[in-house]
Amino acid sequence: MSDSIATYGKYLDLHSTVVFGGVKINPQMLRLRQGVDVLVATPGRLMDLYNQNAVKFSQLEVFILDEADRMLDMGFIRDIKKIISVLPKQRQNLLFSATFSADIRALAKGLVHNPLEISVNPENSTAEKVTQWLTPVDKKRKPTVLTHLIKENAWKQVLVFTKTKHGANKLTKYLEAEGLTAAAIHGNKSQGARTKALASFKDGRVQILVATDIAARGIDIDLLPNVVNFDLPNVPEDYVHRIGRTARAGNTGQAVSLVCADELNLLWDIEHVIQQHIDRKMLENFIPVNALGESRAIRPIKAKKPQKVKVGGQGKVDHKDGQRPAAKRTGVNNSKPKRAKGKPAVANGQRNKAS
Repeated sequence: MSDSIATYGKYLDLHSTVVFGGVKINPQMLRLRQGVDVLVATPGRLMDLYNQNAVKFSQLEVFILDEADRMLDMGFIRDIKKIISVLPKQRQNLLFSATFSADIRALAKGLVHNPLEISVNPENSTAEKVTQWLTPVDKKRKPTVLTHLIKENAWKQVLVFTKTKHGANKLTKYLEAEGLTAAAIHGNKSQGARTKALASFKDGRVQILVATDIAARGIDIDLLPNVVNFDLPNVPEDYVHRIGRTARAGNTGQAVSLVCADELNLLWDIEHVIQQHIDRKMLENFIPVNALGESRAIRPIKAKKPQKVKVGGQGKVDHKDGQRPAAKRTGVNNSKPKRAKGKPAVANGQRNKAS
């Protein structure tokens, strides 16, 4: 996000910075003292900086929640409410997400006044230029099948999703033992380790990046050709976010899923959410002993009445990886109509210039 702001604002008199946990806070405080127009932050580190009087919001005009469904759904609601409580009352709120559900829409609308919702694409739709297919495979043979696909097709850059941190580490070691370069990225990795792994993947030093869903929303790689679902996600909407890492900005890409018989219900849920059947391809030397059942007929998605959600409560988190309970959860794009008249700076050492 910070890199994109720097790129698109290259010729603008606009100062921005990014702050997040897992690294030393003092360098971030020093940057904030110079004043910024745009601050990109994680909720926890932002509150740390606010509590240390390193950032002030008196001149804030716009408050944005990116990946709003995950923010509101994964236990961040208390931090978000604390942040909102110290912001100017007159401001614009924007909430962005690629997926939507009635529960999260109701929760989001409880945080803003008279919101306007704008849907750019059909709900939970996948990119048109992503070629999606799956191969039925026995669970124990998934590592072997993945290795076969990578070597047989000479894939140079592959993003692989697993359900758990342990699974990501185990698969990474297996791939390395097979002579492939791989790195894991998940919630137990330090920020420095994540940054290093992602940088190595982007510049080609690492061929395979094995990730949990914590990475599904944050990885932005130009021309990423291959995404593999080693495990299907518990929540069908997360499938949309995973495969959305490829075929970005009008480019093409493919998303491959290794599906065992135990994941049939997850497959049904995914196909129902994306409103299409995923093509199946049998691999000649890997015919599963436990056959994968047939897909169900695609039924239209019926609008559900949103449940009452207590905004003051803390969201339930099953895994720090970002895996959520199997229930539909998403977000909404809203805004307040009123805007503050102040300058856009948000930190101590506010920049004294016209907005």
